[in-house]
Amino acid sequence: MTIDNAQTLPAGPRQSIELDRDEALRLLGSLSFGRIVFTRHALPTVRPVNHVLDNGDIVIRTHEGTALTTRAREADGSGVVVAYEADAIDPDTHLGWSVVVTGYAHLVTDPDELARYQALLSPWVKQTMDYAVRIRPDLITGIRLVTDD
Repeated sequence: MTIDNAQTLPAGPRQSIELDRDEALRLLGSLSFGRIVFTRHALPTVRPVNHVLDNGDIVIRTHEGTALTTRAREADGSGVVVAYEADAIDPDTHLGWSVVVTGYAHLVTDPDELARYQALLSPWVKQTMDYAVRIRPDLITGIRLVTDD
């Protein structure tokens, strides 16, 4: 098998350095996109989404009929367990960082909050996004990949 896009990495191993909670959230807040992970039919599902960080919570927009919206609504206030991942890793050097947040997702039901998030987050797709989901982090982990000098 031949890989056409194979690249030679710079010499030397990488070192993985764990990030503390504050640094992980700071880095997460520096991006506007990531991936949400939730279960659908008892299997993990991953979707790319844009987000805003609001007082340590991650907020994304969604629409009627999505599995996440349905699951969050069915949770009756207890929320649905999700993971959220964002990263900035250079494709050539494989240096950068990655942050994973695990917590409970809840639908935003307050009309004023929902209006604010609708103003802050523009949908990527040409579709009405009437809902917002707030993820309250219970576990925040992150790593920084650096050269091992």
